[in-house]
Amino acid sequence: MPSRSSSIVTALTTAALVAVGVLGYQAAASAPDTLAEARKDTRHAPGKHAPRPGKKEKTPAPAPVPAASGTGQRIVYSLGAKRVWLVGAQDKALRTFAVTPSTVSPPPGTYAVGTRSVSVTGSDGIAIEHVVRFATVSGVTVGFSAAVDGSRPDPGAAKKTGGIRESRADGKAMWDFAPSGTKVVVVS
Repeated sequence: MPSRSSSIVTALTTAALVAVGVLGYQAAASAPDTLAEARKDTRHAPGKHAPRPGKKEKTPAPAPVPAASGTGQRIVYSLGAKRVWLVGAQDKALRTFAVTPSTVSPPPGTYAVGTRSVSVTGSDGIAIEHVVRFATVSGVTVGFSAAVDGSRPDPGAAKKTGGIRESRADGKAMWDFAPSGTKVVVVS
């Protein structure tokens, strides 16, 4: 016959298990829908697991350098893709980034960096830095620059501007990559 103390221990253990079960049920019932959906997805998809917290998704591969952009160290500016590549001497992209085009664009062709300015006021009245100029089209100077305030304003088609805007970090990378004379290839 069990002793009175073992009966008490059994009763307390049973009560604790019931309490844990009730609390677990309440927690599951009050879980946000996003957790409930994630739980359903992993239960109904054998072999598929929910991503582990802290695990990063794979980033897409950078856009390839346009094939018809020449060879050697150069800046490649794609008018259609609104993208720039800084290409090293081994024809490998060292950096690529999106840009906001100007209202005046140079025709496709090969140019060279002419003048540079650390900081000036752009033709749109915005303070800009790391200005790398490479062409003139109908009296408008065209070049890459970054707005000091980080903005990429749309100047509107009515105003003729030649500033191809990039982020401040990309502007600094362009500045470091492109001394005067650096080849600039503009593609469609």
